[in-house]
Amino acid sequence: MTDRNKIYFVSDLHLGLPNYIKSREREKKFVKWLDEISIDAKEIYLLGDIFDFWFEYKKVVPRGFTRLLGKLSEITDKGIPVYFLTGNHDMWIFDYLPEETGIIIIKGNLIRQFDDKKFFISHGDGLGVKSPYFKLLKIIFENKCLQWVFARFHPNFAIAVALRWSRASRYSKEIAFPYQGDEKEELVCFAKKYLEKEHIDYFITGHRHIPLYLKLKENSYLINTGEWIKDSHYAVYDGDKVILKKY
Repeated sequence: MTDRNKIYFVSDLHLGLPNYIKSREREKKFVKWLDEISIDAKEIYLLGDIFDFWFEYKKVVPRGFTRLLGKLSEITDKGIPVYFLTGNHDMWIFDYLPEETGIIIIKGNLIRQFDDKKFFISHGDGLGVKSPYFKLLKIIFENKCLQWVFARFHPNFAIAVALRWSRASRYSKEIAFPYQGDEKEELVCFAKKYLEKEHIDYFITGHRHIPLYLKLKENSYLINTGEWIKDSHYAVYDGDKVILKKY
């Protein structure tokens, strides 16, 4: 039997986008990938925006994604830890997913030590320069009172409105933000500044939708895991180094 000695990182599936048929195809592909990596996975990190929109009412959860939720439950039942670092599209995950599937929810960044390597793990939104627009959205989405108000709307109406806004935002970003260059990319600038105070071997992020493997300085790298809307990239740590792959 293969030893469980690999750590996997993946992000930005945006399940639900752009429509039911394509999202279902992508979900099946992702479940197949999970099934394959569960053979040798020591830990799995979902780096946010796995869903294009997610909001848990007290008695209602979004429709769909049963294949994914079932596979995550199966993996955690095997004793393989699955960490979910919420992204800006699925930050409204509360207690349903961890209770039902056994995943571990992380709201924010995570620093982990694997062997002799230090990892900074994050979805990536909000790192670096924060625009006034981003700060306003953070305040709105994280405000408990506003979450309570949103939950008072009927799910059919509230989720439909949220999905429409979410999808419009994602399409706009796909078109408007190609790679800006090392000196302008917020994640790159953040990582370089962070290294001034603390050494990190690997910064592992999502959010940016660009597969990236960048050497910041000697023994320090930034890896962005890309996305699964058009491609299907992921990163894996094999006990020696991190490798960026396409499924």
